[in-house]
Amino acid sequence: MPDHLPVLETRFFNYGGPGTPVVLRTGAILPDVTLAYETYGTLAPDASNAILLFHAMTGSQHAAGWNPSVPGLSVEWNDECQTGWWDAFIGSGKALDTDKYFVICANYLGGCYGSTGPSSINPETGAAFGASFPRLEFADIVDSQVKLLDHLGIHRVRAVCGASIGGLMALEFSVRFPERSESAILLASGMEVQVLQRLMNFEQIFAIECDGGFLGGDYLPGPGPVRGLALARIIAHKTFISFDTLGARSRDEIQVPGDHFGAYPLTHPVESYMLHQANKFVPRFDANSYLRIVEAWQRFDLAHASGVPDLQSGLERCAGLRFLIFSIASDVCFYPEEQERLAQCLELAGADVTLRRVDSAKGHDSFLLEPELYEAGIRDLLG
Repeated sequence: MPDHLPVLETRFFNYGGPGTPVVLRTGAILPDVTLAYETYGTLAPDASNAILLFHAMTGSQHAAGWNPSVPGLSVEWNDECQTGWWDAFIGSGKALDTDKYFVICANYLGGCYGSTGPSSINPETGAAFGASFPRLEFADIVDSQVKLLDHLGIHRVRAVCGASIGGLMALEFSVRFPERSESAILLASGMEVQVLQRLMNFEQIFAIECDGGFLGGDYLPGPGPVRGLALARIIAHKTFISFDTLGARSRDEIQVPGDHFGAYPLTHPVESYMLHQANKFVPRFDANSYLRIVEAWQRFDLAHASGVPDLQSGLERCAGLRFLIFSIASDVCFYPEEQERLAQCLELAGADVTLRRVDSAKGHDSFLLEPELYEAGIRDLLG
């Protein structure tokens, strides 16, 4: 354990249950729901200092500090998981200053880090949900976190914050529940599913479902669709970092992982690097959870989720709210044009918008790696 990191423990919130099942946007029903979550800092007596944080696609509830283990998982809680994914941003004196604010982060409904998801046990059958776990919309995830806020006694947050697809959910929270937030911090995100994102997501879905070990989603805990999940991670990972950074991170010599499969001989260090990233990822994530989250991204429709005729009508619900939008110059997952258009539409809707352009060569993952580029903007917004 790193000496400088506080030890954190995941907590669990349950709702639903006998007589009160949880109805999802599709009409599907879950018997009950558990959300795994962590909090950082102290909630003010009037609950006025809370910040709700939505993680990125394969993130977890563990955003800061050191958490050695989470009970009952079907995946590995390995060294990549144990240090909080936004530890550089959350803590005493940091951008989300826990001397002032109470930060909440929950694992998504459908996830695999303690929240109810495909690898959870279905209380009605005594076996894992597997393929029977219903499809989700981001609205279901947002709804579940509103339930968590209610449980914690928080009616209105100081800010809702999210990066990547977490930014999509933070935006949806702002549109659907404008009375429950003063402001929003959106990093490397957007407001619609772009064609390139849709194609990349489809490639990842196809990779997993074509793996012979997928078994229609009813694979047993263990190996499962290892190759398909590894390929999905490779497809996604190349959008997380800039190509310059990708080349720089690759080792000088080609190294073949011990579990590399296939007859193709690696010809460049970048191939070895991507296989390494995939092989690190596979043990710590469930393929069905990956599919449910990617599929929910494919169906993201802010207007539909908000019950309004078009996107601009939805954004008009945010009139008067403050938005801080970060745009990363080298981002090829959510291109800078997406944040510029979002800022323009929010301004047209009457919101108070600040767009900050981050000059980073590290691509989409800059929001994880370079707190010094974001801290001043976040401090200004929280004021």
